[in-house]
This record gives sequence, C-alpha cells and structure tokens, in this order.
Amino acid sequence: MDKTLFERNLLALSQRQSALCSRLSAAQTTLGRYVFLESRAGEPVPALVDAAGAAHALHSLVDPRREGDRLVEASASPAGCLVFLGLGGGYYPEAALEREGVCQVLVIDYDIHGVAELLASREYIRLFNDPRFTLLVDCDGETLERHILETWKPALYGGIRVIPLRQRVEQENESFGRAGEAIKRAIDRLSLDYSVQAHFGKRWFSNIIRNMFPAEKSAPALAPVKKAVICAAGPSLDLQLPRLAEYGSKKRRGCFIISVDTALPALLKNGLKPDAVISIDCQHISYYHFMGISRKEGPALPPDIPLFLDLASTPLLAPLAENTRFFSGGHPLTRYISRFWRPFPELDTSGANVTYAALSLAEYLGAGEIELYGADFSYPLGMCYARGTYLSPCFALRQNRLDPLEAEFSAFLYRSALLEKAFTGCSWYYETPVLRGYREALEAKAGKLSASIQAAPGLGAPVSLRAGPKGGYASRSLRLFSPGKASTGAASFLEQYREDIKALPPLSGNIARRLAELPEKASLVLTTLLPLAAAVKGRQNEAAAAEIFEAAREHCLDELEKITGRR
Repeated sequence: MDKTLFERNLLALSQRQSALCSRLSAAQTTLGRYVFLESRAGEPVPALVDAAGAAHALHSLVDPRREGDRLVEASASPAGCLVFLGLGGGYYPEAALEREGVCQVLVIDYDIHGVAELLASREYIRLFNDPRFTLLVDCDGETLERHILETWKPALYGGIRVIPLRQRVEQENESFGRAGEAIKRAIDRLSLDYSVQAHFGKRWFSNIIRNMFPAEKSAPALAPVKKAVICAAGPSLDLQLPRLAEYGSKKRRGCFIISVDTALPALLKNGLKPDAVISIDCQHISYYHFMGISRKEGPALPPDIPLFLDLASTPLLAPLAENTRFFSGGHPLTRYISRFWRPFPELDTSGANVTYAALSLAEYLGAGEIELYGADFSYPLGMCYARGTYLSPCFALRQNRLDPLEAEFSAFLYRSALLEKAFTGCSWYYETPVLRGYREALEAKAGKLSASIQAAPGLGAPVSLRAGPKGGYASRSLRLFSPGKASTGAASFLEQYREDIKALPPLSGNIARRLAELPEKASLVLTTLLPLAAAVKGRQNEAAAAEIFEAAREHCLDELEKITGRR
C-alpha cells in the first residue's frame, strides 16, 4: 500500500464526492482483495483474488490502455453517457473521457475495501478531477436508479450504454446483476418520460407561462382533512354511485371528496357535489370535462368547489372556477417558478395520470383514510368510462345511421393494438401496458403512504392497496394548502426569466463540461428548457445538441415575447 498515493486519490475524490471519500478513508486496504501485475506495456493491471486464492487479471496483460481505447471506440458511439460495471485499473473510463462526445461516465463497483485497495495502488486523480466522472460503491438499486434519473439528460447527452468489466462482473454476478436491473428500470422510466416530453414539451412551456397570471391571485389556505374520497372516471363508478351517495350531510362530516376532472360531469349529473376537482392534463381536451356545467352567473365551478390545477395544465381551465388553486408538478419550470417567484404546494404527478395526482393531493392534505372509486385502470366489459363523462355527449353528436353510438365507442376502445383480455371473478376487462403502468405506479405510491387506502369493489383490474388503521390524520406535521407570497408581478418575473434565458452561453464543445461551468442559477434556467429541448429533438433528431439547445432557446424567447409584449 502507498499511503501517499491513497491520500492523493482521496483528496481529488473529495472535491465532488466527499461522502464516498469519508467511507473510503475508513476502509481497510490490507485485506489482499487484489494483487497487481505488470503488463508488457509497463502498465499496472489489478488482478482480483478469489476465495481459492487464484488471481484474475481485470485487463489485458499486453496493453490495457489500448484495450480500453478499442472497447470504448466500439461501444460508445453514439452514446453520450457510459456506465462501467467495475472500476479495475480505470483504463476503460479514462479512454471514455478522452472522447469529446462523451458527456457522462459512471462507474459502479462493490466492496468498499477492494476499491480502497485499488486507490492505494494506482493513481486515479485524472478520473476524479473530471466533472463528467462519478464513482458509486456498494450502492443499492434505488440509489443507482435515482442517480441516473437525476443526471442523465437525453435531450442534450444522447444515448446511454452499459459496458461491463467482464472479469470483475463474473466474480460478483449477483450484485452487478441487481445493478443492471436498476439501470434498466431507470432507462425505461427516462425513455418513457422523454417520449412524453418530446410530445408535450412545447405545450407545457406555453401553458406554464400563461398560467402564471391567474396564479397571482391569492386564496385562503385549505385546512387538512382526515378522510379523502377520490372519484376516478372508470366504468365501475356507475355501480359505486349508491355507495358514494351514502356520504350525506351527517355521514360526510370530516370527509373530503376529490373528483378527477373526467369524473366531474358524471358526479354532478347524479346529484353528487365534490369538495374539490383536480386536473393535470396540458391538452385542450380537458376543457370538455367542464362543458355542460353552467351557472346563471360566474364561472362553471362555484367558489365552494376549488379547482386544483398543475401550473402546466391548459390555461383554458383557470377561468372556469372562482376558486382556482395551482400547484407545482414535476416540470422543472414549475419548480423554478416555485423557488424564485412564488412558493406553490408541490404534488407528486410522476404517475402520469390524474388519479395518481388526486392521491398525492389527499396525501398533501394529511388524510389518514383514503377511498378510491372508479379506479379501474382498464376497460371492464369493454366499457371505457362511466356514463355521463365527456365521451357520451361528444359521440352522441357525431353518431348517424351508418355510424351509431356503439360504433363510436368501439372505435375508441379498439384504437389500441395492445389490448389484453383478463378475467376477475365473474367479470372480464381489457388492459393495455399504459393502463397497467398507471395502476402499478399508484399501487407503488400507496404502499409508501402511512394512510389507510382502500379501493371500492369494482369490475376493472384489481388494485392492490394496503388497508391500515382508520381515522385521524396521516401525519403529525400537517400542512396547509396555500401558496407563498410572490416576489414580484408575473409579468416582471417573466421579463427577468427571458433575460436569463438570453444570457445563457452557447453549448459548444463538450456539453457536460459547459454545464458544469455554469453558475447554479444559470444551470437551473437551462434545466427549465430541457423538456422543450426534447420536443425540438423529436422533430430534429439528427441535429447536434448545440443546435437543439439554440432552437429551444429561440422558441422560449418567442413565446415569452408574445406574453410579455401583450401585457
């Protein structure tokens, strides 16, 4: 062991990964996990010692650097992010960082003592000093998945590749296997998010900056609730309406009914008035859920029914309610606005469906007991929605003798080629991968909440929830649903935001290096443009990252000019 070399490596590592540095400094370096051999090229090659005492060289004993160059050249293009399973002598990540197009290098290894031995025997300062490099040691799947989700920016960095250090992986197959599964989960999730961003990125940006003006209004704080009833719009809602009707004036005391936007007309048509409505869809189709709801004076929704809207929701909805309450979802621009303009309550909308968002709202309000109605996440008996939802009047207007109402609903149902038929009890339902993903996301979230959550019996896909003790609030630290004070007017904030976007430097050269050089505020401003950059890349797939960024910047500036110039 070379103590001086070990300390120099730790000093370089501590600049960006201080927690890992502390763990390594406490690790043992004399357990004999590795021996070092010398290659013909004169480079040291670590060899892992197995339980039988046999040493397995992790790199070529001829020229490990040349081996690393060839492997990375064959594997990297066109990926901008590379994940290496095993550190070894560091020859693979060093070769990767020499390539200008590589934006991120992540190395995953196990056995903190073994890694400490490597750092005590060879210099890794070149790796540790590069801002594109990250080393994770003994991390669990959740930590690894979260790291990739937080650091990989597909719109700017491009693809991602996993390169195993074969001899290292073979000695610890189980741990690296779990790492591979976590990486796949992260890639699958980011790929789905990225495809959604590519589709809605421009609309999200347009909606958010327009919603800031109605979001200037103040509203009284909403107190916590003990019990929440969430009404989704699945066909089972028709069967569950009598049970919902039991929440009369006496029995309903202490119960807060949250309707998703799609279910609102069905509830009102049956004489059930919710305590709140929530909508997160950025598309104009959300407006249809409020058609036919009218009052003699004022907006469609009276002041005693608050309308909860994501800042990214379509701006057509805010004027429909006298009591509109905005929240920040997962979009980086809404989080930026919440941090630098006006603090908004933040709800988890990562489930990508409004029922999931309603569950997040119930969680935020502190409900200790939650019931779900109409949450089918499928098409039971071939039916799409509960009666009275927006499809019924729309299809009724379009029907004729040659294209009756049933044909309209059938065309809507069978528009997906991925329908899967399943059975539950004496009933059956169609399910798609998207709907299954929605259900599984809600089940996963419900499993992390302290509240007792139950789904009313229905016809659709069974929802697996955890029933706990009933009554009371879910948390002792209760929060009021209320935005903070705005730092300035919406128009002034958007003017400054526009100037901050204009001031961003061009992303020439290595994108990751340029991002690392940005001050924190500028980095956050750039992050707000990433969903829109994904939309631009979706239309200009062959364009370089710098061109995509400039196109996204110009689009944002044009949109902001329309808003700020008009007011």
